[in-house]
This record gives sequence, C-alpha cells and structure tokens, in this order.
Amino acid sequence: MENVIATIEQEKIIVIVRGVERENLIPLAEAMYNGGIKLLEVTYSANGAVSDEDTAENIRILSEYFKDKMFIGAGTVLTEKQVELTFKAGGKFIISPDSCKEVIEKTKELGLVSIPGAITPTEMQQAHRFGADFIKIFPITSLGPDYVKAIKAPLSHLKILAVGGVDVDNISTYLKAGVCGFGLGSNIIDKKKIQDKDWEGITTLAKKYIDLVK
Repeated sequence: MENVIATIEQEKIIVIVRGVERENLIPLAEAMYNGGIKLLEVTYSANGAVSDEDTAENIRILSEYFKDKMFIGAGTVLTEKQVELTFKAGGKFIISPDSCKEVIEKTKELGLVSIPGAITPTEMQQAHRFGADFIKIFPITSLGPDYVKAIKAPLSHLKILAVGGVDVDNISTYLKAGVCGFGLGSNIIDKKKIQDKDWEGITTLAKKYIDLVK
C-alpha cells in the first residue's frame, strides 16, 4: 500500500477510464503508460449499465497485464462488494464520489488505498478519521483553487486530490493551491482518438499533462 501512496504523491495524475470497450483497454493503457501515466482508475457503473463483475474483470485484465508497472484501481465505488471485487481483481486503490464509512473501512481492511470524495471540511475530516489516505474534492471547478487554499490552512494534514474540470490551463494553479494530485478523464481519454485508434495522440496528451505536474 505504501508504494501506491508514494506513487500517487510522486506521479500526481490518476487517469479515469469510463465507458471504454474491453478491446481498447490494453492499447489505451499502453498509450498512456508510454506518455508517463502510472495510475489508472476503472469506474464502476452506478446505474448498473455495466455489471460490477464486468468492471472487475476489466480491472483484472489491466492489473495482470501491467503488474507493478502501472497501478490499477477502481472508481465510483459505492459498496463493500465493489471493494471486495476490486481486491480480488488485483486493484490497488478505491475511489468514491462520497465518504461512506463502511467502504473506507473495508478498503483499509483489505490493504487498499482509500480515496473517498468530500466537499465540506466536516466531510473531509470525517473521512480522514475513518481511515482515508487521500480526499477527493469533486467537482473541483465548482469550488476553485481559493477553496483548496482555505481548506488547507486549518486542515494541512489532508492529502487532497482535485477531480472534475482540471485542464492544462488550471492544473498548475491547483498545485500551487495545495492539492497533491489529480483525477483526469476526458482530457486524456479522448473518445474520438480512441475511436480512431490514435494511440500516439493519447500518448501525446498524457505527456502534456505529465510535463505540467513534474
């Protein structure tokens, strides 16, 4: 677990993979790895459009392919069952949109890294007490970098990830405000490039963001 935490702190970018067909998973992930990405989040489907078992299988495929070259985790984790499926599939971290005590505790029990979502100082500190390793502020663009600064003043012990609306124009501003990393989706997971199998284009996008946070 400690090496996953260290990788998140060092690499700073977790790429969010949502709604990508299985046949494209490996070439897409390879393209991002070639661009410097070391952390991938595969999201569960909250509305059940994709079964939890199918999502866990995608996590397993990526985890087995990359071993420890790239850490694979799960996103939109809402239940303890999803935590268990992720663990069995070889996933290393759990990201949620909320701060559910049972999900955080199950994550820690299984030795995975816990990254719940929160907005208010009360939610953030509560998630930290439950055992969260990082706190995801989502959606960050509804709040802005000044909000991060205000939070970090009294709660300087929290490790904050910014998710939702981060792009090349504002990513450095959020770093200066005090976040330690980001969750990035469509800015790197460009659906048109995936459709065209433009893997070099994906690699270029990944490199652009890696260069900005290094």
